[in-house]
Amino acid sequence: MPELPEVETVRRGLERFAVGRRIDGVEVGRERTVRRTSREAVIHGLSGTTILAANRRGKYLLLPLDSGDEVMIHLRMSGQVLVAAAGAERPPHTHVVMHLDDGNELWFVDPRTFGEVVVFDPDNVGVEIPDLARLGLDPIADGVTLAQLRRLLRARHRQLKPMLLDQHVIAGIGNIYADEILHEARLRPDRMSDELSTVSERRLHVAIHRILAEAVVAGGSTLRDAQYVDLFGEGGSYQNAHQVYGRTGERCRTCGIGWIRRTVSAQRSTHYCPHCQR
Repeated sequence: MPELPEVETVRRGLERFAVGRRIDGVEVGRERTVRRTSREAVIHGLSGTTILAANRRGKYLLLPLDSGDEVMIHLRMSGQVLVAAAGAERPPHTHVVMHLDDGNELWFVDPRTFGEVVVFDPDNVGVEIPDLARLGLDPIADGVTLAQLRRLLRARHRQLKPMLLDQHVIAGIGNIYADEILHEARLRPDRMSDELSTVSERRLHVAIHRILAEAVVAGGSTLRDAQYVDLFGEGGSYQNAHQVYGRTGERCRTCGIGWIRRTVSAQRSTHYCPHCQR
């Protein structure tokens, strides 16, 4: 699933190529993609509007419209947002098409159809998209201070990996970056959040921001399934910098001593170095 760096990369593409564009027409194919409302609601809510900005909260893309509504796009497992010239051959599973006034089209492509496109009233977000309203702090959009992180850690007695994955605590971190952050911070995934030293808390704070920022610069991570791509169909390169994720059985690239192990935490595959992360 695309995580914060991948969604931020798509957001930056939308900011450059979609903001200020009028949506002259809309096509909706698979109804499951607009299941939170309806095909008619999405077509009516988008047609004739102008995209004012490209924002992001956690893994959610948010596009304010001049109508006062917003578009929420969630990529989920396999969703892609692509831009192409009008008339270009569309890939399979193109479920939503927005015809822009500059002769381009925005496509929402989603083979597994877990993703969503929703037009909603931002003043009523708690009712229309309650999961968006309950998101925690976003390390890139909001910034998370060391004091804020300490409060979050000390207020809970939870293993670090599940806590980092909890979108109500910190928004945007998923399985890949939780593993990479904990390795950078030299913390085991099963360490308890309220038992860290002040030095460990500081290392975790630095690691969260450093790993996410570096991944954004690299355009995110595109894994072997190649499901994540940016607005133009190009993959990211941060997967080449992964230290533990997907490296089970390999010698640790950080210490050169430990061997990367794989376990399960919060029902998710978890990768760590037992030598670096104690």
